[in-house]
Amino acid sequence: MALLTFNKSDSVGIQSIDDQHSSLFDSLNELHAAMLKGQEKSVTGRLLDDLLAYTRSHFSAEESMLASAKYPGLPEHRAAHLKLTSQVADYAERHRRGEAALSVHLITFLRDWLTSHILREDRAYSGWLMQSGTHLY
Repeated sequence: MALLTFNKSDSVGIQSIDDQHSSLFDSLNELHAAMLKGQEKSVTGRLLDDLLAYTRSHFSAEESMLASAKYPGLPEHRAAHLKLTSQVADYAERHRRGEAALSVHLITFLRDWLTSHILREDRAYSGWLMQSGTHLY
């Protein structure tokens, strides 16, 4: 069973961003499934690295869109992205060194961060973009 399912209620109203969010949900579900199957040693490092790479790519695309639209909340939005990226990179590095196993705590943290970030920060910029008449891509 999936930990997260991307639903219409998760939409920010920008198809390209919604598609990326859905892929992030899929990556988190894959991490969760690996944990449940006890596959931490064989796949967790790769999954964490993949999630980190995709997150960086998604954040870069999102921030570029917001910069071109001159979104006033971009500095705060970027700071939230940097904080999460740093936390996941730290966890992935600790995992590579054998210091940390994939835990329910990490999965819960990522799930909660992703859903709250989409529902608050991403919805805020999508509403602003729509009200400002900015071209959405």
